[in-house]
Amino acid sequence: MLVLPLRRALLPTLRPLNKALIATLPKSTRSSNLQTLNFYSNRSLLSHPSILPSSFFNKTFTIHKYYSTVSNIDRRASSKSESSKSSSKKSSTRSSKVLPITLLIVVSAIAISPRLRQSLVNAFDILDRVGVVVVATTRCFALYLRTLGRDYPTEEEYQNALSKTHKKAADITLNALRKNAGIYIKIGQHLGAMTYLLPFEWTNTMVPLQDECPESSFEDVKAMFEKDTGVKLTDYFSEFDENPIGTASLAQVHVARLKSNDALVAVKIEHPSLARFVPLDVWLTKTVFDLMYKVFPQYPLTWLGDELQSSIYVELDFRNEARNAVKTDEYFKPYHKLTALRIPKVYASRQRILIMEYVGGARLDNLDYLDEHSISRAEVSSCLAHIFNNMIFQSGFVHCDPHHGNLAIRALDVPKDGHNFEIVLYDHGLYRTIPLDMKIDYAKFWLAMLDKDPILMRKYGKRFAGIGDDQYPLLAAALTGRDLEHATSGNVETERTQEEVDNMRELLMGDSLIRDLMGLLAKVPRIVLLILKTNDLVRHLDESLQNPLGNERTFLIMATYCAKTARDDEREANIRDHGKWSIMWLIDEARSWVRYYNRSFQLKLYDWVFLLSRLEGRLS
Repeated sequence: MLVLPLRRALLPTLRPLNKALIATLPKSTRSSNLQTLNFYSNRSLLSHPSILPSSFFNKTFTIHKYYSTVSNIDRRASSKSESSKSSSKKSSTRSSKVLPITLLIVVSAIAISPRLRQSLVNAFDILDRVGVVVVATTRCFALYLRTLGRDYPTEEEYQNALSKTHKKAADITLNALRKNAGIYIKIGQHLGAMTYLLPFEWTNTMVPLQDECPESSFEDVKAMFEKDTGVKLTDYFSEFDENPIGTASLAQVHVARLKSNDALVAVKIEHPSLARFVPLDVWLTKTVFDLMYKVFPQYPLTWLGDELQSSIYVELDFRNEARNAVKTDEYFKPYHKLTALRIPKVYASRQRILIMEYVGGARLDNLDYLDEHSISRAEVSSCLAHIFNNMIFQSGFVHCDPHHGNLAIRALDVPKDGHNFEIVLYDHGLYRTIPLDMKIDYAKFWLAMLDKDPILMRKYGKRFAGIGDDQYPLLAAALTGRDLEHATSGNVETERTQEEVDNMRELLMGDSLIRDLMGLLAKVPRIVLLILKTNDLVRHLDESLQNPLGNERTFLIMATYCAKTARDDEREANIRDHGKWSIMWLIDEARSWVRYYNRSFQLKLYDWVFLLSRLEGRLS
């Protein structure tokens, strides 16, 4: 699949070269070899798919075939009249003339045909990218095989050796990702965010990639815009900032002004160079993870390759992003009072171009900005909790990449729905829908967690993630971000102490826990990984905001959404089991409402107590 586009590009330009090569054959041999040469010019000499197009090798074979023919003619002539020096000299002279003629034809074809030149450049670029991946993979495999294959006197020496290997392998990988750029930067950013899974030597090494995304030139961006839209850039926009305000691994964003209505817009444009290499890069990445599983079956990361393969092509079609943004904006309009959410308006979209309303803002964890504009950190934390808990437990339509770069906060001069700020959510390229049964089991898992009921926690945790008893403690720890003791007991509402954080980091340094985590994540449904990522984001933002209310209010907000999900499920089951308006239906209906309002009342009571304490503080 990866070879076909390059084959199609090379064949039209190399066929004239093949005819020219045939023309250089002496008349006595040209007709007898013409059929053979034409046969090989349309077939690969390799029996398996190659990175270079088969036609590239076919031309080489054509030259080789010709030299073999000439050599055979010379040998026959020599055997007939070995004593005839004049005949040998003629044959030798003929052979010596072929090479410069052939070289001249090849160089001329390359010089005359821009398409051939570009095809050759692409071929060598592909070889270069493959070489970078092959060399880096081989070096990393060799490092780990050598370290894991040795015997160590003590566990401490083993851990030290493993830590050094992690660091060396991470540095090698970082250099390879930087060199190939494109989606490799995105892979590195993803690895850097997997603090719950990978050793800190790996995650720390990948941190610089968050700010090292490549920037496409304005000339390339302009050419792609005009090619894709059929409209000149200057005819579409009255202003266009040539310098991007943001650059990501897949695209960059420019600020512009529409000629049609004078609106200030953000123009998101895919990096033009991506189209050439994405299929190859996806295949290479999946191959590396598959090879890793074969060499190191105790470290299953094939799901990373599968996830990339299933999502990258969706993300690269900006029409999907436009549809998701419109859908999310429409859904959250009734919930603005709870969420303060702002989704930029979509003006136009094409596969590689997206034009949206320009809505700027500061990072959510910019505490100076919050204090400068008198924005309540507790309110921001509350709105974030409502946004993502609504997505997970209510709508089930979840943003798949909720990291700091895709969220911003914007101060308002005039408060709206009780908030003097808006939370802006960007990058709607990839969403997933949580199945209803999974959503219900996940809600009941958290309700059991908050009720500190280990039996129900285990029951719904296993059902939600499709795992066994042995993997449940790790799942609980991954979902809550707490150590095994807190996670399995349900004691998660208290804040994490530095001692607990240090203990968790020390455990992650151990090879056995990492293997267990990788085994868990390889087994759970992909949507569970998204939920883990979302939980990690909200938890990290809460800590970054230094929320004065702590974790308790965040958990109470989540408990309200969980209770509503559980109540809706119970009401459906009640109607199905007892029929509407029966005595048992009325009793069960009352019970489900009491359980729901009990959770809701806890949150309201907490808010009233907090409000009274603030008023008391102001009066004093």
